Amino acid sequence: MVAPDPADAGALLEFVAASPSPYHAVETGIRRLRTAGFRAVEERAPWPTGGDPSFVARGGALVAWRPGADDSPAAGFRIVGAHTDSPNLRLKPRPDTGGFGWRQLAVEVYGGALANSWLDRDLGLSGRFVRHDGTVALTRVDRPLARVAQLAIHLDREVNDRGLVLDRQAHLTPLWGLGDQPPGSFASWLAAEVGEEAGSIVSWDLMFHDLTPPAMLGVERELIAAGRLDNLFSCWAALEALTRADAGHLGGRTAMVCLFDHEEVGSASTTGASGPLLETVIDRIVTARGGNGDDRHRALADSVCVSADMAHAVHPNYPERHEPGHRPLPNQGPVLKVNTSQRYATDAPGAARFLTACERADVPFQIFVSRNNLPCGSTIGPLAATRLGIDTIDVGCAQLSMHSARELAGAHDPTYLVAALGAMLF
Repeated sequence: MVAPDPADAGALLEFVAASPSPYHAVETGIRRLRTAGFRAVEERAPWPTGGDPSFVARGGALVAWRPGADDSPAAGFRIVGAHTDSPNLRLKPRPDTGGFGWRQLAVEVYGGALANSWLDRDLGLSGRFVRHDGTVALTRVDRPLARVAQLAIHLDREVNDRGLVLDRQAHLTPLWGLGDQPPGSFASWLAAEVGEEAGSIVSWDLMFHDLTPPAMLGVERELIAAGRLDNLFSCWAALEALTRADAGHLGGRTAMVCLFDHEEVGSASTTGASGPLLETVIDRIVTARGGNGDDRHRALADSVCVSADMAHAVHPNYPERHEPGHRPLPNQGPVLKVNTSQRYATDAPGAARFLTACERADVPFQIFVSRNNLPCGSTIGPLAATRLGIDTIDVGCAQLSMHSARELAGAHDPTYLVAALGAMLF
């Protein structure tokens, strides 16, 4: 069996720390791709006809590919898909609010966040802003800027018995100071913070992130704790699998990684899996090879997609929430995810393909099925399968605290997932 490499867990945590927003995740991924010799392709420019490893970036989405030995127009693709976004608290366009002597910032809850996990954490801010001239810049503030304060137990004495109930509108508004909060206060602060002239920033996509650094955890440091493991874990592994391959190990098909945005809110956007980004890139690659519409359909029929997203590890305090016989654990290898209602896209041929790849890569594997009375979530897998008709398999690595501001996974699984995805790509 492949020996877990501690350097892989460290590299994953570095990737997570460098990527507090989807836009930063893309920038971090681009740096990795450039180091590996990939070149940028501009969507508005004519598509290159060469066979160089390349990538396209659009906002919080990134598509990268490495051409295989078969460059005929109808040659298929080996695709790994993941997503760059995670549930969090995102700043509203007019965030200035507060009362009773407190300054606060109005937020919108993004995705299925575990609301209680955002309480009493020191929060930084990251994302992008747009200037009057239309240029876009990234920003991140990695100092304690805001905090969502919990109500003291003396003012809610039954909270430990009846459970904490949070109203997303009333109870999740972060504090960031004392005093009055006149309209425009945040915009003025942001301009000064990023070194722009007052009034020069028109709009933003900004979000809060927990400032606690990623860490190795456990008596033998066999666990990793960090925010955004769902799904930066899979993004990092996909990019590593794509970039580590050398010329002697390339397959006949084009190997591709697609990191989408907005999965946590349904993927319906120009950068989400329900949008046209992947389809457009495939179309232009086929056309650049001299292909036509029929070649495109033949290429799709010859393609396979692995949707890599995180999986539920069995929780020792809540074992009744898991299906008997399908209780994954961290550090036991990638998890094949199956759901007959097609919330996961895996079917029997796809399952056999992935399990065979794990055997070829010499890594362990597990299988997850949810309980009949506890429906599972979904992934980009069914969306890619529906939009393009590509055979798709849903996989991931086991974790606890999914959708928390700080999640928990295994330190051995980064090595295992890279090896398994590499076997699928090449």
